[in-house]
Amino acid sequence: MKKNLNKSQVYFVGAGPGDPELITVKGQKLLRKAKVVIYAGSLVNPALLKGLKTKIFDSASMDLDEIVGVIKKAVKRGELVVRLHTGDTSFYSAITEQIERLQELGISYEVVPGVSSALAGAAALGQELTIPEISQTVIFTRLEGRTPVPKKERLSGLAKHQATLVIFLSVGMINKVTAELMEGYPKNTPVVVIEKASWPQQKIVRGTLTTIAGLVEEAGIRKTALIYVGKALCASEQAMGKESKLYHKDFKHEFRK
Repeated sequence: MKKNLNKSQVYFVGAGPGDPELITVKGQKLLRKAKVVIYAGSLVNPALLKGLKTKIFDSASMDLDEIVGVIKKAVKRGELVVRLHTGDTSFYSAITEQIERLQELGISYEVVPGVSSALAGAAALGQELTIPEISQTVIFTRLEGRTPVPKKERLSGLAKHQATLVIFLSVGMINKVTAELMEGYPKNTPVVVIEKASWPQQKIVRGTLTTIAGLVEEAGIRKTALIYVGKALCASEQAMGKESKLYHKDFKHEFRK
């Protein structure tokens, strides 16, 4: 967070995955206090904006200069601004370029985290993504599209770790995704695709690396979906028989001796 003597403050707020009840308490309080809200209209649930007595801008039709222009004018008027992004702001939110512009203008800001759709998806499955002796690593990534991905981060390379993968922004290229993943994972590796996690329209499709592409096509899923990959996904359908040491009766620590 960059601080200066500006009376107003700009907040980049994670709106959560879709369910309006999953925004944080702090995020909700800021929305109620804001004089200006700029939200990602193509992704943020409009229910979050109901009843707000504020100026609301939909960033779906705005470019970076226009967004920063709205913020700059609001700051000059001494108004509190909320820039509302879907999910959590820490990945695939495009806040970096906005923050850099604010820094150039000497405008103070704060980032308020939100619940990622990746976490909402795991909750929908009723499981954790890290299972003892199965997977202790979760990788958040995406397939290369219009935004390039560093060569060392290609799916074919990440697949060799056989960790739990959560793949964003890639379901429209599901055939390419599975082809690259099969360079490292066994073909029968479980895959789950979750469309619009936590929304009323949520849809869950289960398969393996060899079957998921066809199942996704049958379900008509083309965007706003996450792809989960890895053996740990079996935990939502069957007992894994793997227990952590944390609650074992013989495990001692400072709170249990």
